[in-house]
Amino acid sequence: MSHPELSVVVPAFNEAGNVGHLVDEVAAVLRDRLAFEMVFVNDGSKDGTLAELKAAQARHPELRVLEHLAQSGQSTALRSGIKAARGAWIATLDGDGQNDPADIPKLLAERAKAPAEVKCFAGWRTTRRDDAGKRISSTIANAVRSRLLRDATPDTGCGLKLFEREAFLDLPYFDHMHRYIPALMQRAGWRTVSVPVNHRPRGAGASKYTNLGRLLVAFADLQGVAWLIRRSKRTGVREWRGDTATN
Repeated sequence: MSHPELSVVVPAFNEAGNVGHLVDEVAAVLRDRLAFEMVFVNDGSKDGTLAELKAAQARHPELRVLEHLAQSGQSTALRSGIKAARGAWIATLDGDGQNDPADIPKLLAERAKAPAEVKCFAGWRTTRRDDAGKRISSTIANAVRSRLLRDATPDTGCGLKLFEREAFLDLPYFDHMHRYIPALMQRAGWRTVSVPVNHRPRGAGASKYTNLGRLLVAFADLQGVAWLIRRSKRTGVREWRGDTATN
């Protein structure tokens, strides 16, 4: 398959017990709906994640498996998968299975009726299936981010998103940038839309982030993103051919 319409990119670090079932779910949702591929990025896992993905390839020819030779984090894994992807549009999911692949068609339906300047459709977990500590830390982080960046995105941390590949690759890259994709898209001049989606309890394993660690990293990154937005400049461009101009 040289040019699928959609590439589903999933980063995974120590997600044995989750990724195989997630591959099956994505395939069941999208097969016969549109031309797609799945790009799972094993981010240096130390468990059976890679073996589980290799076994899933026998069931699903749409599955591509990439492996980081050293664990590099979720943003880097996403970027590796998106750079390797062949679809013009990207859907992303977390590797823990908490995002519901059944919501991907909902994001595609929103794209079908949206104007061309909307380049990112962000999942909004209206009912979280996490422990109280994680919900509280996310609420604080979202409130602070929204006040500082004014990105009108109620849940920027949701791993379920749909966006144009070319627009994403034009964004500035840094570790943990995946938390700020809507704000960075807006900085680039595009519109974003938040879409209510399902959220599920984790099936196996444990979260890779601590609440305190997430807040500390988020605060430092938030200052950097705010600086990028303040220093951004955009302008239209036209090309002249003799006396004729094109935008």
